[in-house]
Amino acid sequence: MRRRDFIKAVAGALACSTVARAQSYPSRPVRFVVGFPPGGTTDVVARLIGQWLSERFGTPFVVENKAGAGTNLATEAVVRAPPDGHTLLVVTPANTINVSYYEKLDFDFGRDIRPVASLIRSPFVLEVFPGFPVNTVPDLIAQAKRDPGKITMASFGTGTASHLSGEMFKMMTGVRMVHVPYRGSAPMLIDLLAGQVQAAFDNLPASIEHIRAGKLRALAVTTAYRSEMLPDVPTLAEFLPGYETSSWLAIGAPSRTPTEIVVTLNREINAALANPKVYARLADLGATVLASSIADTATLFAEEEEKWRGAVKFSGAKAN
Repeated sequence: MRRRDFIKAVAGALACSTVARAQSYPSRPVRFVVGFPPGGTTDVVARLIGQWLSERFGTPFVVENKAGAGTNLATEAVVRAPPDGHTLLVVTPANTINVSYYEKLDFDFGRDIRPVASLIRSPFVLEVFPGFPVNTVPDLIAQAKRDPGKITMASFGTGTASHLSGEMFKMMTGVRMVHVPYRGSAPMLIDLLAGQVQAAFDNLPASIEHIRAGKLRALAVTTAYRSEMLPDVPTLAEFLPGYETSSWLAIGAPSRTPTEIVVTLNREINAALANPKVYARLADLGATVLASSIADTATLFAEEEEKWRGAVKFSGAKAN
């Protein structure tokens, strides 16, 4: 066989193999690995998207909660998994924070996790237990200055965006509050609802039903603009000009996952986000759909790494 004919034959075989691989995916259940316990926003959204993909592909997409080490346990589990699209990471701001928050990790997030698709963006909400006698952000600042180091500020984990949002609040107001970390939004909310802690920064989707029911009092949202779900709740920037943080979720895969599988997942996830029922459910949670290309998701990861690097340096927070 002549060299030119041989090259054409090899290229044709590779093209057929690529198509076959994409068409046969998934060949077994797919795991969505979540770095937080069940019940929080990350878990709820992962299950919603997983259910839609399960119906779309006819193969289960199951959520595996692997909490601990600021989501690093979940990330490492995905990094070490076979790069065949059957183990995926639900990426959160914590992943981009950890790049600068931890001095040493057993993986390189930017190198070892391949962007697949973005899911949602939502505000954090600064909220308090209703029995705590503050009704506004100025009230909270004044109370914290009267009782320095006595008010508790909960988060869903040391080094998470929830924690650093609180640290930025303390730095910009000059108040001293006691940080109380939890292993996820759900256990944090249990104690906040019971009055065991007084204030917290939480994902709006996780807290919105409690706020609507009057079980929690929302003082402010952290995004630059007010939330459509809580239009009467001010932004923190209205009291602290320049303050802005937000939560978001995305999907990542082991870095050597074949492009055709990543393209397939991106297409189907975007189809899920465009589905009226899924869209409405996410909107009801207080989240904004963040449908995007693979390249846009990569840009999101890079921009968030840079933003949180500044926040980590600003707060002085570092992993023990």
